[in-house]
Amino acid sequence: MPGIDKLPIEETFEDSPQTRSLLGVFEEDAAAISNYSQKLFQAMNRIYDAQNELSAATHLTSKLLKEYEKQRFPLCSDDEVMSSTLQHFAKVIDELSSCHAVLSTQLADAMMFPITQFKERDLKEILTLKEVFQIASDDHDMAINRYSRLSKRRDNEKVKGEVMEDVYTSRKKHHQTMMHYFLALNTLQYKKKIAILEPLLGYMQAQISFFKLGSENLTQQWEDFLTNIGTSVQNVRREMDGEVDVMQQTIQDLEQASDLLYMPDPDPSQVPVNRNLTRKAGYLNRRKVAILQADSRKDCEEWIATINNISKRIYLSENPEEIAARVNQSALEAVTPSPSFQQRHESMRPSTQGRSRAARTSSVSSAGSETASPALSVLSLDSLVAPDTPIQFDIISPVSEEYAGQAKAAGQGRTNPFGESGDTPPEASEDSILHQLFIVRFLGSMEVKNADSSDVIYETMRQILAARAIHNIFRMTESHLLVTCECLKLIDPQTQVTRLRFPLSSVVVCSSHQENKRLFGFVLQTAEGRVDGRPVTVCYIFESNNDGEKICDSVGLAKQIAFHSEMDRKATEKKEEQDKAKEKQQEELSKQKQIEKDLEEQSRLIAASSRPTPPAPSADGQFLVLSKSQSEDSEAGVEGREKGESEA
Repeated sequence: MPGIDKLPIEETFEDSPQTRSLLGVFEEDAAAISNYSQKLFQAMNRIYDAQNELSAATHLTSKLLKEYEKQRFPLCSDDEVMSSTLQHFAKVIDELSSCHAVLSTQLADAMMFPITQFKERDLKEILTLKEVFQIASDDHDMAINRYSRLSKRRDNEKVKGEVMEDVYTSRKKHHQTMMHYFLALNTLQYKKKIAILEPLLGYMQAQISFFKLGSENLTQQWEDFLTNIGTSVQNVRREMDGEVDVMQQTIQDLEQASDLLYMPDPDPSQVPVNRNLTRKAGYLNRRKVAILQADSRKDCEEWIATINNISKRIYLSENPEEIAARVNQSALEAVTPSPSFQQRHESMRPSTQGRSRAARTSSVSSAGSETASPALSVLSLDSLVAPDTPIQFDIISPVSEEYAGQAKAAGQGRTNPFGESGDTPPEASEDSILHQLFIVRFLGSMEVKNADSSDVIYETMRQILAARAIHNIFRMTESHLLVTCECLKLIDPQTQVTRLRFPLSSVVVCSSHQENKRLFGFVLQTAEGRVDGRPVTVCYIFESNNDGEKICDSVGLAKQIAFHSEMDRKATEKKEEQDKAKEKQQEELSKQKQIEKDLEEQSRLIAASSRPTPPAPSADGQFLVLSKSQSEDSEAGVEGREKGESEA
């Protein structure tokens, strides 16, 4: 091939400086070829990777389009036209994916294989021969240097022969390596043209085949289909633009109409309060644990009225707004005029005067008893709660200084209005198996008529919450509820003084609210009776920080533990009685056996005394004959001994 430079292989034996200089030029050219080939390989490999990714992405797109009809969108009904259109797209894209896969295979065979082979085989061969040639050249130079320094004396013939042999071997190896190295460098001048042109030729042939395959698959039918889809997209875009214009106009109208509502506390004369709502959506700010704050006076009163209407279950009727208006009107006629918004919030602050908690509690309770019943009697259940029943909204506990002073002046131990003694009994709960503490807030209590089911608790909750909403009572007494196997205690969180103590045996029913799980209550049946002898049944309602069901489960667990403890105590007492009876029976048997043994011993002695006494032998073996007096003395001694044994 004309224009190809070559290294003269016939000059490799002389290894002249001119040959070495020309070799350096060829080595520099080989390094440039290697560097350029590496960049070309990276570029073509990038094309190949991109084609593989395109093929995989196209296949995934086709797969997702086929699965569209299986999707269930919350805001989209079954659209057969959309599903059919996407199925058509999935079909043509799947065919394109197959074409891309064929193109990837052709690129791997026709483009990547030649450039990879040139990079991994030919260029590595040049580098290997270069290293081998350098080693052979160094060995040849060392052998020549040793031969040049060799001594000319005859006694060194043996060493001279070894050095000459070394020169011969190194020169032969150097010559052969140099010739093969020159051959590889000369061949590289041809291979570099092939390595560049052949991958490009394969790339173009693969692209031409791909475009021919695409033109065969994309017929006029697909072009008409794409035209129709484009028209549909333009129609949807025009419809969207029209809807956007309408919504923007709506936003402008709402901004103008809501200008008065942007103020945090609008004027009630311009924005009146709607007290007949049975549904209201919005946000309330949280202040501490039990206080919610609205943005304005109007929102506050509407929230209170809405919650009050919901608590009366007005929303379940056919015409809730009309019933809500009638109930609220009757409530406004029954109660005293409500204080202003500022006065109500001032009443929620701590009092600066020296009013006692007992006086404040009694006034709240009396207000509830006088004014709450007429408004609540509209939806109350007479079978569960007695009509005109007063509601206790606070706890009268020994923490109150005034109450403590009155009790001290009377010279009596403290009592509470719920009929339970305030003193802690000797069987305190410190040794109880169960000892659980909960943070609760007292909402109220009232006397009930029936304590057979949890319905009485739900009805009491409804009446107490409605009464609090009507009378704007927001303050709640926070306590620690201690659940043990003996009792329930309400403990003051600051002074740790027991406010109330309920024996566990008097708790009849305990249940939480069905919807608001933080509300729970229990029914207490006291042993003391009224004039008619009927036991007093009171329902207490609380709000907890935790789940009310957990507290009720804890109370139920305490009752179970107490029941099993009582059964174990009775079983232990019965076993002790049986053990005592067995011990007594054993004692009786022992006495009887002792009496029988004494009788047997006495009978034996009597039988022994009734037999005649043989004469006593003398020292020489003869019998002695006793006189009459000696015989009587002997009999008397035997009788005395028997008498003494019997007495013993």
